[in-house]
Amino acid sequence: MGFLTFFLNFIILTLIYRIVTIQYLRKLRKSGNNFRNVVIVGSEDMGKEIYNALTADLSQGYKVLGYFDEKKGDKAIVANYLGPIKSIYEYITTNSVQEVYVALRDFSTIEIRQLISYCERNLIRIKFVPDYKLFKETSSVSIDFYGSVPVVSLREEPLEIPLNRLKKRFFDITFSLLVIVFIFPWLFPILIIMVKLSSPGPIFFKQKRTGEGNVEFYCWKFRTMRMNNDSDSRQATANDNRITRVGKILRKTNLDEMPQFFNVLFGNMSVVGPRPHMVKHTNEYSEIIDNYLVRHFARPGITGWAQTNGLRGETKSVDKMAKRVEYDIWYIENWSFLLELKIIYFTIRNMFAGDKNAV
Repeated sequence: MGFLTFFLNFIILTLIYRIVTIQYLRKLRKSGNNFRNVVIVGSEDMGKEIYNALTADLSQGYKVLGYFDEKKGDKAIVANYLGPIKSIYEYITTNSVQEVYVALRDFSTIEIRQLISYCERNLIRIKFVPDYKLFKETSSVSIDFYGSVPVVSLREEPLEIPLNRLKKRFFDITFSLLVIVFIFPWLFPILIIMVKLSSPGPIFFKQKRTGEGNVEFYCWKFRTMRMNNDSDSRQATANDNRITRVGKILRKTNLDEMPQFFNVLFGNMSVVGPRPHMVKHTNEYSEIIDNYLVRHFARPGITGWAQTNGLRGETKSVDKMAKRVEYDIWYIENWSFLLELKIIYFTIRNMFAGDKNAV
């Protein structure tokens, strides 16, 4: 009976939340706020149709800044003409563009690949409005309709759906509160004493890491190392002499990550998601792995799909980091609530078994 009451209340609160949120966003966007900046590549029929579809309803939250096109160099012919395609790179980075829509009938494959690579390396979503059948054979694309206009995205993103984001956030808050209320009161004193006795220094360790949207935040952990000056630049390695004996136990069992449930509660992190990396690594790997920043389309997690598949600890090579990124992107493309629970189950199992890849 209690579960049924909880379920009904959850449905009612979700409906109320959706209605209130939609009305609030409409009001906010009518005043010119809370828009995604968008540009369109191609100003012919499909370009104009997607422009009309994106601007038809303010509640969609799109602000179309204009068109890039090789054929239309006269602003009198095409309203909001921004220039030839080669000038798009500077424009989208200096004008905070979040999405690019490619609506060209004829295009160079090389040019489009360059644009895809540039957008993904700068955390900009790119979507296509051509003959969508050209992309149907690609396993990761998503085909949506804005009105009657087909739009091809490079990947499925279930967490782009507001209801899925709401379910995930509700679960994050509930789960983290349960851990904080029922586990922290007895576990934290034990861990605090162990860390304090292990070596001189603070109990907690905080470090700037990159999160959703490439936004930096402070990630909290129990301190597992002796005090050193390399923590923000040097990754932990096997047999690292900086790690204390207590630290090895905490790392092996994931207990050093427990303070991150406060990060989850405050909205910096999620229980499950791509693990947040130190800022130095984000800057380095985003330059050498083209799709590295795609993992930042999702909120980072205490645990993730990559970690439950053995990709924990030191990344000794670019290939190993690329593999981790591959698993993170798979999680983003295939998110479901059941997958979330599966990852949590494997993480808890590994906590008791001990993870051989943890250092």
